[in-house]
Amino acid sequence: MLPEGALEATGAGATDFDWRLSVASIEGAGDFTPYPDFERTLTVIVGELLELTIDGETHPVELYRPLKFAGGAATVATLPTGDVLALNVFARTGVARASVRIVELSKKMEQHLFGAQFGVLLQGAATMSYAGSDHQLNVRDTVVGGEENSPRITGRGFMAVVSFDLP
Repeated sequence: MLPEGALEATGAGATDFDWRLSVASIEGAGDFTPYPDFERTLTVIVGELLELTIDGETHPVELYRPLKFAGGAATVATLPTGDVLALNVFARTGVARASVRIVELSKKMEQHLFGAQFGVLLQGAATMSYAGSDHQLNVRDTVVGGEENSPRITGRGFMAVVSFDLP
């Protein structure tokens, strides 16, 4: 389990990674930093609405509705309803692919996280069971999936399940 922050595979430079998962506060209108050779998926996780104009076309991004777009595209953000917090997922084109799914957690049905998957608690209360131990999750805690003894999540609320395909 990891507290709120950024995760990435290899490298420490601005684009020296193959994939990346981070949470960012968007507090004003403006241009996004371009990430050529990457595919981005952005999900508003706190706030109501973010409008992204991507290569001249406007896309409304509502709470818990992921939007995938080319990282190198000219992207401008506006905040019609106020500041937002966003989950950002980057995947280097030709090296990795990413998908983001928002799931509603249940106390009766476990959410398993397997290898190359991460679960970010977005809202509510949840418990992670792993290797015979239970751990309470805080909002925006990130759980790393596993092949054997995969972590199991139960509770009430919403979780972003981020899956990476690393061919």
